[in-house]
Amino acid sequence: MTESTWKNAHAAAVLQGAAAVVLLGIGAWQGLSALSSPQGWQRLESNLTPSAFLSGRLTGAVNQVLAHQLPADPLLRGAGAAFRYNLFGSGGPQVRVGCGETLFLTEELRPWPGAEQAMAERADGVLRLREALGARGIQLSVAVVPDKARVQAAALCGAPRSSQSADRYDTFVQLLQGRGVQPISLLPPLSEQEARGSAYYRTDTHWNQQGARAAAVAIARSLEAAPLSREDSFRTTAAAEQTEGPGDLLRLTSLDQVPAPLRPRPDHQHLERTEAAGEQGGGLLDEARAPEVALIGSSYSVNANFHGALQEALRSAVLNAATAGGGFSGSAISYFAGESFRQSAPRLVIWEIPERVVAQPITEAERRFILSPGVEGR
Repeated sequence: MTESTWKNAHAAAVLQGAAAVVLLGIGAWQGLSALSSPQGWQRLESNLTPSAFLSGRLTGAVNQVLAHQLPADPLLRGAGAAFRYNLFGSGGPQVRVGCGETLFLTEELRPWPGAEQAMAERADGVLRLREALGARGIQLSVAVVPDKARVQAAALCGAPRSSQSADRYDTFVQLLQGRGVQPISLLPPLSEQEARGSAYYRTDTHWNQQGARAAAVAIARSLEAAPLSREDSFRTTAAAEQTEGPGDLLRLTSLDQVPAPLRPRPDHQHLERTEAAGEQGGGLLDEARAPEVALIGSSYSVNANFHGALQEALRSAVLNAATAGGGFSGSAISYFAGESFRQSAPRLVIWEIPERVVAQPITEAERRFILSPGVEGR
């Protein structure tokens, strides 16, 4: 080995060693920062005992903090997401990328094991709830919300879709009809709104304000004969300033913090607000009588001012008991077990059910509710 070669090799070794030291230093800094952060310390505090150390719980807690609380984690996730999206056109495991920068939730496209049985059991549960409420003089109306991937199928542009998901909407509607339950189909009004413009956000899995309004009007029209006083009036106003839409699919792809040129452009909207006519401030229903209508359902019912649009279309105050992430029956379970239903039962319950949840495996809490809704004799 010549002196020059040796010097070059030595310099390379020194450089590699220095880089290793720097990387180790950065790793140590990131780890210590994560462990000493409020969230990290909260996770560790209860496991700082000899028994937790010996059982491995402390090690598990440390691993959990290091996996989720590193200060550089958002930056690293964002960089990886931008690379994945721009090079491969991929949104990761939870999101599929269509054309026109349209994003879709993988849940809507994939098949589920035991889907046929799950849908049949859920249809049975809808019938049981309708009968139990009917015995108390309460009407139940069911509105099935079609998947974004169904209404915007043209924008899938090659994103894989299972045959099960393609048939799911019609299958569940037919199961309900076979049990004597005539659901409000929101597919026609949302498809019509899509043809006029758009019914769903591009970067979010939910309907946009136009889609929510179309759904609310369709529900109100189907309930014209419902026994409601319709003595309330509402008005909807839109903010003058345009703001970004919710973009939950951008967050799922970890692209929400990535610079604009490297990610899908966000949705924009003039945020809508619905209030009782003549209201000058305060709560929407302050000092008002109890609503005759209760709304149970999913995040669709708490997005894009659907609740407000429904009140305006029905000309009736609506108690919104829907919960984001409630799936098929999460909000129903909470509402019917709660004080509001016990103390002031409505005349009408509207149950908004997203198509994408009806074929998923049934949880134990759901099964208990399906078998016994628990609304009798309250």
